[in-house]
Amino acid sequence: MTSHNVLITAASRRVPLVSAFRTALARAGGGRVLVTDVNPLSPAVWTSDGAYHVPVCTDPTYLDEILAIAVGERVGVVIPTIDDELTLFANARARFAAAGVCVMVSPPETTAACNDKLAACQELRRLGVAAAESFLPTEIPASPVFPLFIKPRYGRGGVGAFPVRNARELAFFLDYVPDPVVQEYLDGPEFTIDMLCDLAGRPLSIVPRARVVIRAGVSDRGRTTKDERLIQLARDCAAVMRFAGPINIQCRIVGDRPIVFEINPRFSGGIPLTIEAGADFPEMVLRLAGGQCVAPVIGRFRDNLWMTNYEMSVFVEHERVALKTYLPDQVTEVV
Repeated sequence: MTSHNVLITAASRRVPLVSAFRTALARAGGGRVLVTDVNPLSPAVWTSDGAYHVPVCTDPTYLDEILAIAVGERVGVVIPTIDDELTLFANARARFAAAGVCVMVSPPETTAACNDKLAACQELRRLGVAAAESFLPTEIPASPVFPLFIKPRYGRGGVGAFPVRNARELAFFLDYVPDPVVQEYLDGPEFTIDMLCDLAGRPLSIVPRARVVIRAGVSDRGRTTKDERLIQLARDCAAVMRFAGPINIQCRIVGDRPIVFEINPRFSGGIPLTIEAGADFPEMVLRLAGGQCVAPVIGRFRDNLWMTNYEMSVFVEHERVALKTYLPDQVTEVV
């Protein structure tokens, strides 16, 4: 790794993640947390140590720009944060590594499978891991058992996800939801399992969290729980899918059995609770990116720690919206 500097892409509202890496860097001897975003008013732009405006990840120049920023800023590790860019970065890991930059992302076959809500559950079920039964519209049984659940096959943040109570609603939502996938309805408490794996896929830390109140697809109130069933479910997923870096597994406990309905191979929105509970994912990420061997610390976190979120505002003078001046030696345009 060329330095301790960190680059978080599509940082948007991920201010707690920026802060957590800043804290980890301070303990490691210093370094800066830089971010990229397409919007100059994204809060993380104004709470980072430096920000760059970049095109959307579908732009053919996107990776070139990220790599140029990483090299120019002596970044040691890049943290992709949105589903849309994970496979893009996964396919470019070797290119970044050749420039001395570690990209903390799972292999492309994993990111592609997890981005496909149908393929992820079908693959887990095929490999013997408890996952929601999932169908394409053409595969729904002639006499389906209601309720069901419908959502976009490729999506995030809970957008376009709905419970379906009867045949009339099913017909409506099949037409309303773009590229839908239909799943069995999992009637039970919902959990996210934060997991960090080393670059060889070995789980280092597993922290289950109850999602008590959910707002816009993100846990607004929740608590950690040392439930061995959930910890084992994460181990089972890691045994059949090759991960690297942060992963979050979404599941529900139905009866006495946890069942996966989605996997996101990236940092979760509720990661501040996991970090506060003592599972310092940013510190471990820095060590992994530096080539260090990190020992597993599974089960070492505070149980029953609650998190309740609230909004905070960042205030920016109009004149500064056009120019971001946090970088000490230059001014970086973000519009």
